[in-house]
Amino acid sequence: MRQEKQTISAEYLARLNNSPFVYLVDYRGLNNVQFSELRKRLSKAGAEIHVVKNSIFGIASKEAGLGDVSGEMKGQVAAVTGGKDLTNAAKTLRTFSKEFDKAKVKGGFLGSKRLSAQDVVALADLPSIEALRSKLLGLFQAPASALARVIATPGAQIARILQARVDKETN
Repeated sequence: MRQEKQTISAEYLARLNNSPFVYLVDYRGLNNVQFSELRKRLSKAGAEIHVVKNSIFGIASKEAGLGDVSGEMKGQVAAVTGGKDLTNAAKTLRTFSKEFDKAKVKGGFLGSKRLSAQDVVALADLPSIEALRSKLLGLFQAPASALARVIATPGAQIARILQARVDKETN
C-alpha cells in the first residue's frame, strides 16, 4: 500500500479505536450544504462524520477487529464516530434522514458487535444517558423519601395532638 493510503488507514484506525461506536451512512444525494448541516448536528450530539474511502476503511476495520465490512461499504459511505452518547448520534441520524429523506444508515458497530440498520434505529429510540441517569436517581431516592415520610409521620401526629390539646386548653 502506498504511503498516503497507509496514512489514511492509520487515521481511520485511530478513529475506530477511539470511538465506542461506528455508524455507516449512505450519504448519496446529499449536497454540500446538507452534508455540512448533518456534520453540524452530529457535532452538537458529540459525534463526527467523515467520508471514507471504502477499500481503505475496510482494511482499517479489519485491523480494528470489526471484521469484514465489505457488505456495508458499497456506494458513497461515511462513518460516524464519537466518544459521547451513542444514542444522541443515532437520534440525530434518524431525524436528519426523516427530514431530508437522505443519509440512510447502513449499519454499524457497538464495540466489536455488528449492528444492522434496524439496531441503530432501536438505539435512537432509547432515552438519552441524562434521562436514564435521572430515572435511576429517582429510583434510588424514592425509598429514602418514603422512609423519611414514615419516620416523620408519628412525630407529626404527636405534634398535632399536642397542639390540639393546647388549643383546647386556651379556649
